[in-house]
Amino acid sequence: MKGKLLIILLVIVLLVVYTYLGLDYMKQRRGLAALTSQMAEVDQALAQIPQPAPDLAPRLEAARASLAAERDAFSTRLSSTEIINIILKLADVSGLKTIPLTTQPWSTEENGEHSYDVLRLNLAVAGGFSQLVGFVSDLENGEMGTLILEDLRVNRDDGPVEDGAGADGTMPVTASLGLAVYAQALSPD
Repeated sequence: MKGKLLIILLVIVLLVVYTYLGLDYMKQRRGLAALTSQMAEVDQALAQIPQPAPDLAPRLEAARASLAAERDAFSTRLSSTEIINIILKLADVSGLKTIPLTTQPWSTEENGEHSYDVLRLNLAVAGGFSQLVGFVSDLENGEMGTLILEDLRVNRDDGPVEDGAGADGTMPVTASLGLAVYAQALSPD
């Protein structure tokens, strides 16, 4: 009798363990089906992503080179005296007479995530109109690649031609220029 009871108890324990393992197996199969479905959706999404262009590496290198060239244009700043001398020399070469020149101290401006040092100058010149056009072109395309002409006001001179103003056959003018020269911001040491 004890043997029968022990066998019945053993059968009950085995049925409970088998039921527990069977239910766990069923849960895992449902989870596997869900994972298989998700993997199929991901595979479809990946198939819709376009392949990268074959010339992507050369284009990236060209963009990096262009960025480096633009960064080099913002060289460390020249002294105010050097900048003024360059501008006065360009005016003299153009045949313009420089009247007053005023500068503001270097300031720092924020542009996006970058900071730049800026020197602003105001200059008045007198001469022929074509000389002025040549001077402005030389300023914008000269050795200071970060010089910007912020303001230009031109007045026609009705008075007598003096010091070569208008001697080239163009009308004599007086011009007021507002210039800004940008440079890399000095690192705070």
